Amino acid sequence: MTAPEIELRRAWRQVAGPHHDHVIDGLLQRHLEPHRRYHTATHVMWVCRHVIDLVSNHPVPDVQAVLAAALFHDAVYQPASSTNEADSAALADRHLRDLHWADDRVVVVQALIMATADHLPADISQQVLLDADLAILGAQAGQYQAYATGVRAEYAHVSDPAWQAGRTRVLQHFLERPNIYYTTTMRQARQHQARANLSAELASLQADS
Repeated sequence: MTAPEIELRRAWRQVAGPHHDHVIDGLLQRHLEPHRRYHTATHVMWVCRHVIDLVSNHPVPDVQAVLAAALFHDAVYQPASSTNEADSAALADRHLRDLHWADDRVVVVQALIMATADHLPADISQQVLLDADLAILGAQAGQYQAYATGVRAEYAHVSDPAWQAGRTRVLQHFLERPNIYYTTTMRQARQHQARANLSAELASLQADS
């Protein structure tokens, strides 16, 4: 069993207890889909790790809900689709209701997952999840390059000119924000490196265009 599998099973048991492993089995299987290059179980493992780290300094009302959202947030990932977040939220809704989660907790998880679409958090729980999801932006340059290469491979169906235009818009959007990260912990730890990484990729794209 790989490290991501072990950690995600452990995270799932924090959410659901020991008797619902069929759900995490299904999630892990989804993350083995051949078109995934970055959005794999390894990515989800890191998101869960960052969530746990962040909540130690930024308490949230329901840690289990944030972990559940982390586990489900890329469960459905088809690069050509515009409904991945909504489809992942619907999958979480179904499984969490099967576990008899209260309606209000399920709604929180759905909102958390949907926040990963536009990265505009409404509360501290969403801030923690989004910062955990985007932690890779502030990783060391080599790790960031592996991420960028992986995402480009996932969008292999997109032509180079279209990719350059779309990716440029994404990078500029993040660089134009006053802060890339929402939590003080992540801003202090990763924001400087994130700006350097994003700027370097943007310069590379512009050189290639």
